Amino acid sequence: MTDTAADLVLYGSPVSPFVRKAVAVCLEKDVTVDIEPVDVFNPPQWFRDISPMKRIPVLRDRSIAAEGVGGTIADSSAICGYIEKKHPSPTLYPADAFAYGRALFIEEYADTHLAAACGLGIFRPIFFNAMQGKDPDLAKARAAWAEDLPAILGYLDGALDGEDYFAGGALSIADISVAAVLMQIALVAHMPLDDFPALQAHFARISARPSIAGPFAKADGFIRKTLPDRFDLT
Repeated sequence: MTDTAADLVLYGSPVSPFVRKAVAVCLEKDVTVDIEPVDVFNPPQWFRDISPMKRIPVLRDRSIAAEGVGGTIADSSAICGYIEKKHPSPTLYPADAFAYGRALFIEEYADTHLAAACGLGIFRPIFFNAMQGKDPDLAKARAAWAEDLPAILGYLDGALDGEDYFAGGALSIADISVAAVLMQIALVAHMPLDDFPALQAHFARISARPSIAGPFAKADGFIRKTLPDRFDLT
């Protein structure tokens, strides 16, 4: 953060894997971005105006417009694509056509299928309950881990196909997206990936990158105030 406002500002919370994905893209590209918190449970009208789906994050490019709807982009995938175009080096989208398509698919798979299982199935039943002073719904979280996650994690494990990265032989939006979403589980529970060795190695490698580890540490600090310990899902 500097005394001068950055061109780019993200509205949202580091607890969101989609906010962390966009932040990671900026950090990998050494692009300065401000983060302004938004109460997603009771968002102000100005945020409703720029977020048609009432979701975070929303990006504002202040070089285009400092307020209002102008200069704003909603949806993390659209945001990351915009940042790639505005700041193309280093690239996080493969140049090869097939690898590019593959990276976009893995990103979408992570943002939808994986995120639903991790967020709705595990993160929310544990953390949202704790925020409301209720006992974490461990039965629901453990059922999601045992019944929903194995097929999804198995697919991702196989999709690596012996490679270090999901697409193009280098770090891409696919790797960032998968790691950011998996960390939603790691915020509230232990996440043994022994049955998925390729994914386990990938997650350890990608989550150690400063662009991923830094935003996660901020989210973890927030979560630990409400939830001192992680739970066992097995």
